[in-house]
Amino acid sequence: MAIADPAAFIRENTRLQPVPHAPEISLWLADEITPLWRLTEEELGEMGLPPPFWAFAWAGGQALARWLLDHPQEVAGRRVLDFAAGSGLVGVAAMKAGAASCLCADIDPFCQAAVAANAASNGVKLDFEGRDMLSTPPPDVDVICAGDICYEKPMTEAVLAWLGQARGRGVRVLIGDPGRTYFPREGLDFLAEYRVPTTRELEDQEIKRSSVWAMP
Repeated sequence: MAIADPAAFIRENTRLQPVPHAPEISLWLADEITPLWRLTEEELGEMGLPPPFWAFAWAGGQALARWLLDHPQEVAGRRVLDFAAGSGLVGVAAMKAGAASCLCADIDPFCQAAVAANAASNGVKLDFEGRDMLSTPPPDVDVICAGDICYEKPMTEAVLAWLGQARGRGVRVLIGDPGRTYFPREGLDFLAEYRVPTTRELEDQEIKRSSVWAMP
């Protein structure tokens, strides 16, 4: 079984709320009072819904969004890719910071509907790409933003190699991460650290130290 109307599902099972560390932005998110929060993994599977990563504002993405809002010169007038976009939080921040365009890329089919809903709610335009971008060379953009990409070792290595290709072509690469296990400790330029409010349902701490880095 698959959910026929992802956009309707998002409206019915999440609520529009400010992002804790970037309250200028509001997203359709799951929390303690939304139906989606209470669904078990088994129930999600029966509904044909992959893990709803798009329904949460993850710590790395919040840090990256905050950095862009506070440093609009990073993206102003530039073409941006929000890689592994999830909710589209970083893409929304990029557009609010003055980006010329932003392409949100994620292989989760629900992300397209989530990104569209969140773009509309924030008065910005976001494009979407649902194919696996790692199988092709990085696209022709000026800046790539990647938040929360270091959960699994093989995926982390593949993504960092792909981002390295982009950096080698002169693309600015920004990464947001709260110290995940496979995040590289060397070879990146530190830009900022934030104390990001999260929830114990998602993280091991209610305040998560999350940093923004650039590929040199």
